[in-house]
Amino acid sequence: MNMSEPWTDERLGEALQRHFGYSAFREGQAEAVRTVLGGRDLVLVMPTGSGKSLCYQLSALLFPGVTLVVSPLIALMKDQVDALDRRGIPATFLNSSVDADEMAYRLDGLRQGRYRLVYVAPERFRNRRFADALASVRVSLLTIDEAHCISQWGHDFRPDYLNLKYVLERLGAVRVMAVTATATPEVREDIIAQLGLREPPREGPNVLVTGFARPNLYLSVTRCPTHRHKFARLVQVVDAYRCGIVYCATRKMAERVSAMLQGDGFEPILYHGAMSDDERTTAQERFVSAPSPVVVATNAFGMGVDRGDLRFVVHWDLPGSLEAYYQEIGRAGRDGASAWCELLFNYADKGTQQFFIDGSNPPFADILAVWEAVRAACADGAVTCSVEEWAKRAKLKNDMEVRTILGLIERVRLIGREILPGDRAYTTRLAADADPAALRQLAAGLEEKRARDQRKLDLLIRFVDHPGCRHAFLLSYFGEAAPCSACDACDRCRRRTMEKRIAPDEAQWIVIQKVLSCVARMRGRFGAQRVAQVLHGDREETVVRHALDQLTTFGLLAEWPLAQIRSVIDALQAEGCMDVSPDEYRLVALSAKGRKVMLRTCDGFLIAWPKESAGAGGAKRPRAEGGRNGLPPRTGGTPVPQVAPLGRLTEPSASSAAEAAAERALPDHALVLRLQKWARQTAAIRKVEPYRILNRQTIEAIAAARPQSFSDLETVKGVGPVTVQRYGRVILDLLGEQA
Repeated sequence: MNMSEPWTDERLGEALQRHFGYSAFREGQAEAVRTVLGGRDLVLVMPTGSGKSLCYQLSALLFPGVTLVVSPLIALMKDQVDALDRRGIPATFLNSSVDADEMAYRLDGLRQGRYRLVYVAPERFRNRRFADALASVRVSLLTIDEAHCISQWGHDFRPDYLNLKYVLERLGAVRVMAVTATATPEVREDIIAQLGLREPPREGPNVLVTGFARPNLYLSVTRCPTHRHKFARLVQVVDAYRCGIVYCATRKMAERVSAMLQGDGFEPILYHGAMSDDERTTAQERFVSAPSPVVVATNAFGMGVDRGDLRFVVHWDLPGSLEAYYQEIGRAGRDGASAWCELLFNYADKGTQQFFIDGSNPPFADILAVWEAVRAACADGAVTCSVEEWAKRAKLKNDMEVRTILGLIERVRLIGREILPGDRAYTTRLAADADPAALRQLAAGLEEKRARDQRKLDLLIRFVDHPGCRHAFLLSYFGEAAPCSACDACDRCRRRTMEKRIAPDEAQWIVIQKVLSCVARMRGRFGAQRVAQVLHGDREETVVRHALDQLTTFGLLAEWPLAQIRSVIDALQAEGCMDVSPDEYRLVALSAKGRKVMLRTCDGFLIAWPKESAGAGGAKRPRAEGGRNGLPPRTGGTPVPQVAPLGRLTEPSASSAAEAAAERALPDHALVLRLQKWARQTAAIRKVEPYRILNRQTIEAIAAARPQSFSDLETVKGVGPVTVQRYGRVILDLLGEQA
């Protein structure tokens, strides 16, 4: 093909048909290929499953020479190279899974021009044998897949990616295509800066964003008070949809969930970063070949997965950011058919992500400890050492933190590292003329990054609590306007269409204004239960200590049971009238919409008013559809177009009704301890004996029954209406914590 001719749509279409057998490009693909063939660098942002890889693969076949594809994961490389091999396109990968003899063969093939695409991990550029082979090769295009990894503001920052700027300097006039599905506007700018794409002689890249909308994905959040509830829900989803991925935050949890699924009759595929190369390769091959695979994995699995028929993605744990969440759910429904995406939420899971934030943003003292350990160990020459060994030398317990620090120390050029074929440990040597003063400047930047990472995690909690459309929330985060304020593909919008929402009558308006006025006067310093206590006129110790009994709203709904007041607060929160803090305190504050509603200036306001009235215009707290904490309905479920609806939720692994009843009758020891601790603390505040709050028998009865609503709690032996009125919400919240 004549490279001097302009790349018209007709010429590109012919190349697409010839090499890949497709009759037409998807949105943005032709423009992306035309950009790099025309001599411009490109930052390409496309949703997962929209065909990003084809953009650089076709470009590679139309360029002379070789295209290097920088990829962060072994599974991604193998998956894509296998797909190219099936099409007869010469490609290979170079990573730690390749033994020494095979690596020599592939490097020789690189020198001889046998390959059009070569996939490499970012650390491969520090390998001398690879650098020597690359020096004799014409590289036309450098593709950086999952390019958000280069940005310290991205959700998956990897220090090895920062060396790519220096790689570009060595390669010279090579074109660059940086590809990602999850870059916010801020991250896109950081990608450009970190690669130096606006620095002369480069004229600056084109930025092509084709959109983030994935309307075929049904988004749902289910609140699960315990792992028991999570597993019951997971079994239901897996049984309904059969083919998909379960994401866990840690390797240990992935192994545990996989074992539980095996015990329930499924055959899950386990995948995480601590597995050997052979184990991961086997898992990847099983995933590709199985008719309906169920994978239980950490986030080490999935980037670049070339399988379009995944019907579900379940997050067992909370992901670390909206970018991570969006990227992982995007692996479902890549064929365009509907798919189910569900987050099993428990607030306690935030602690795991907090640990990760600490590990990726180490304090200066720990940075110094690792630097001193490395300097002492390498004083007489290079040392080959695993991260775990470096952690022991530095006397630090968090291996993730040590891995981050080693990358940061290398980033400021205090050390040099390289990895040999088949070896998973780096060889580290001190750099000549190293200046340790650079560490302080580095530590200062980490403080800003820690704050950003924390905001990302807090924003994910806001997504969980967000009362409006989940798709609209995601699109807004990525800088894209939603086509409408509601969809047919998330639990929030479905609730608004399924529940009967009404325009309040005059009596209801008065109650609404009283509630919102109380929230406003409490200035976002307290949770919903405390608001209810103030409206009810309870002179609890905390209420009196903070002078909340002096508010003009104190006792405005004294004739209402506390549970009924809380039901109205929850209904108003569901309509977006209150903001909830993303921390464990769950503080409520009046939102902009809530202020309008309070002033009765919000046109067309509707609310799902509690169904069971209880005098004075009041209402008892309704049982939410499917019960408390977002558990699915007891009969039937949510149908998703082209996907079987979820069925009845059952207790896991109970072979008979009698066994299930016996299981439910056993008190949960962790719940007993938690309730006892709360009873002691409350008794100390009220200056009474703990048994006057809840005695041992009642605590065990509650822990065995695990009530999910106020009406459930009232049926527990030893719990009277006064206890429900005074402590019901606190008890249910305690039961909703992670066991």
